[in-house]
Amino acid sequence: MTSDSPDFPLVTNTVTPWLSVADGPAALRYYTSAFGAVERYRLEDRSGRVVVAQLSVGDAEFWIQENLEQRPDPYHGQINMVLTVDDLDAVYRRAITAGGAEIAPVSCSPGWRSGRLADPFGHQWELGTPLAGATD
Repeated sequence: MTSDSPDFPLVTNTVTPWLSVADGPAALRYYTSAFGAVERYRLEDRSGRVVVAQLSVGDAEFWIQENLEQRPDPYHGQINMVLTVDDLDAVYRRAITAGGAEIAPVSCSPGWRSGRLADPFGHQWELGTPLAGATD
C-alpha cells in the first residue's frame, strides 16, 4: 500500500522519545502534573492500568511505556526512540539490512502498525505508522 492510499493518513517523519517507566499510571500523573503534558493516546491492560501513553507538551511529543521487567534508576533511565514513517515495511527492511537486529517484527496494534529493532549501537527503535481512523 502506498502513502497516498486513503487507508493511511499522511505522515510526517519524526523522531520521538519513548521513556521506559516502572509505573505507567504514576508516570502519566507526574508528566501531566509537572509539565502540563496532554494525553494524546492511551493503551491500557485488561485491568485498566495505563501501560503505554503518548503525551505532548505544546508541540513536543513523547511516549511512556510501563516496563515491569526493567526498573531504570531515576537518573539513568532507558530511552527508546519512536520513528514515525510513511512506508513502514520499506524502512524496517532497510534498517535490518543495514545491520539492525529485529526485536519485534512489523505487526498491528491498536491504532498502529509497527516493528521494533536494535541499531548496531544498542539503541532500540520502534518504527511505525498510524492506521487510518486512529485518534491523534
